[in-house]
Amino acid sequence: MKKTIVMAAALIAFAACQKNKETEIKTGSTVIETGKDTVHVDTDTISEVKTEDAPETPAAPTADKADPVKKIEVVEPAKPVKVDYAAFGAKISADKALTKEQMIAKYKNLKPGDTVAVKFKSKIKDVCQKKGCWMAMELPNGKESFVKFKDYAFFVPLNAADSDAIISGKAFVSETSVTQLRHYAKDGGQSEAEIAKITEPKVEYKFMADGVLISK
Repeated sequence: MKKTIVMAAALIAFAACQKNKETEIKTGSTVIETGKDTVHVDTDTISEVKTEDAPETPAAPTADKADPVKKIEVVEPAKPVKVDYAAFGAKISADKALTKEQMIAKYKNLKPGDTVAVKFKSKIKDVCQKKGCWMAMELPNGKESFVKFKDYAFFVPLNAADSDAIISGKAFVSETSVTQLRHYAKDGGQSEAEIAKITEPKVEYKFMADGVLISK
């Protein structure tokens, strides 16, 4: 009888111990019983804990695209236009000739009786229409240089007017009489009415050329 009581007591104690350790899981909540204390964990209300978004890592700067290669147009200096000249009188070169603007400046510094050796370039304004024994070269502001040829050693073509020319020789100024002016006007093919208008002597820019180049 005592054995039976002892065994029954042992079974009761063992059952109590097991009960204390028992974990009961119910839908919607978890019950944890430890001794006399009971802890309820509401599994339905457990929400996902979100960590704060990490600051975005700035994108690594991309290398600037290389600028497209710009085409640089190389402008070559204009080459001087080669002009073919017909030569008359002494042999002269076309280089280092004064312009007509530079030439008239020299004339303005001359007095009657002065001469200056020079070479200049301009356009032929007029030519003797009998034999080409003289010509007139354009100067600025409607002026002209009256050109004769040294010792009458050569003449120029009658159709040379409006051609570019280079002349070399001596420049000077002089006063031309009315008679001589009318003679030149007649040789130049001017009308009788135009010749009659010449009534006063004229201070002229003159030139004695020893060599002439006329563009072809």
